[in-house]
Amino acid sequence: MKKLVAEGIGTMFLVLLACGSAVLAGPSIGGLGIGLCFGLVLVCLCYAIGNISGCHVNPAVSLAVYLSGRMSGRECIGYIVFQLLGATVGAGLLYAFMQLAPGFNFGGITSADQYLATNVLQPGATPGMALLAEGLLTFFFVLIVLGATDPEKGFGKFAGLAIGLALGLVNIVGIPVDNCSVNPARSFGPAVFSPGAWGDFWIMVVGPVIGAVVAVLCWAAIGAARRNSIK
Repeated sequence: MKKLVAEGIGTMFLVLLACGSAVLAGPSIGGLGIGLCFGLVLVCLCYAIGNISGCHVNPAVSLAVYLSGRMSGRECIGYIVFQLLGATVGAGLLYAFMQLAPGFNFGGITSADQYLATNVLQPGATPGMALLAEGLLTFFFVLIVLGATDPEKGFGKFAGLAIGLALGLVNIVGIPVDNCSVNPARSFGPAVFSPGAWGDFWIMVVGPVIGAVVAVLCWAAIGAARRNSIK
């Protein structure tokens, strides 16, 4: 249970602080600053709860870890449920900020009914473009997670830095397309309070799932090649 609670709290803070950087400070820090905030929040969370739950805070990561044989299916489902709950709480707190100060210059707003840094297509972007971006960026991010945390060839205490930097990088690249998800829970929480975002939500699930699966297959192939070379 301790692992599940850690995942819930971690995902709550990821949404509250990282999405909050767009909602509360977007106009002043821009896409680069928001991307860096995502990365820095994850670095902090990795060192806070990494030794408890592994700090997945992302259903795509939990799926990849399960497919890699590092956790059971039951535990994976529990992680995902608590990640979704945590993301909803984090988004709810952001929503409360917006209700308490309607005159504040909030950022992260695409239109009147799509706010809270929701993952929606940005002007000019198409569903195919966003789907490809989510798949490729999640592939990269999850591959970094699998490699950095590999039981045999991982980087131990330095894994959190690589993982946080990877999340920051994919957000800097992906924000102009669809505000960058690579994390279905991060998309789910804000969408609960912004119904206009549900139309594009499927992209934020399908893309990351495909990317995670490809990353697992790629990492398995790398591991097999490495073992064969040793022989």
